[in-house]
Amino acid sequence: MNPTLQGYTAAILESAGSDALAGLAGDLEAVERLVGTNSTLRAALTDTTLRGPSRRAVMLDLLDGKVSPETRRLAAFACSVVRAVDVPSALAWVATRTRHGAEGQSFEEPPLSLTESRRRVSGFAVAVHEVLSNNELETLEDDLFRFARIVASTPALRAALVDRDLDIAARQGLVTQLLEGKVQEGTVSLVRYAVAGGRARDIVGTLDYLVEQTAMARGWRIARVRAAAPIEDAQRTALSDSLATLAGAPVELQIVLDDLLLSGATIQIGDLWVDATARGRIEALREHLMPGGWEDRGLRRGAARGPGTKTQTKGES
Repeated sequence: MNPTLQGYTAAILESAGSDALAGLAGDLEAVERLVGTNSTLRAALTDTTLRGPSRRAVMLDLLDGKVSPETRRLAAFACSVVRAVDVPSALAWVATRTRHGAEGQSFEEPPLSLTESRRRVSGFAVAVHEVLSNNELETLEDDLFRFARIVASTPALRAALVDRDLDIAARQGLVTQLLEGKVQEGTVSLVRYAVAGGRARDIVGTLDYLVEQTAMARGWRIARVRAAAPIEDAQRTALSDSLATLAGAPVELQIVLDDLLLSGATIQIGDLWVDATARGRIEALREHLMPGGWEDRGLRRGAARGPGTKTQTKGES
């Protein structure tokens, strides 16, 4: 099944609560039957010339006021995120998954590739983002960024979260213990799902990916800046404005200090990478002057010249 739909479904079922799952399953099964028996509706939803957002709009309009908000959201999302021909099977999968949850059956997310795992976690994030205000999204983004940095800089915590021999519930419990009561509920839910739905060894990368997804939900782009020294407010504003022009959208700076850069900063926005550090200029100069490397040019310090060699200086012919 589509990984994004897997994640979105997990988020809706979690937010609905166990008491509401039976009703949600019944509604989704009714939607599945309607699509299966109404040839006009089925033809519209499986029309390959109709784009995902249009299929979503059809389902939202059809179910408005007739089912629970969770049913409406989930059915509409299923119609939008899969290929047109796969809409009936997607609705059937969602209904079955919900019914199993209502019956108390345990469910573990199946292993996926790195890319598909991130898509699955992204689907969960979409459902979380939909019900948050812009201010709450900003808080979520900040919380995720801070927790990602904590995990990255704390070897014992990172080792526990990436340990595949440790039960998923135990790893999620550690997240809950660390975050519950300190951040908003959506943050705890999203990080817990990053543990369950993402790849264990990619936990920091997944959290960073979620920071970007949350920023995009606010219409922003993330600029990751690694600087040799603190950046003053005026410089931050000028840099942010310049990068916004380059990216074609408002840019939010996330700055990490690294004195190993000597001076300047590196900047990454998506696939764009800018190296304006002293270390970067030194490395670039070295590569420019000696593309074959120091040893390939026979320029190791103290190396003796062979017989018949001559050093030519500027002005000699």
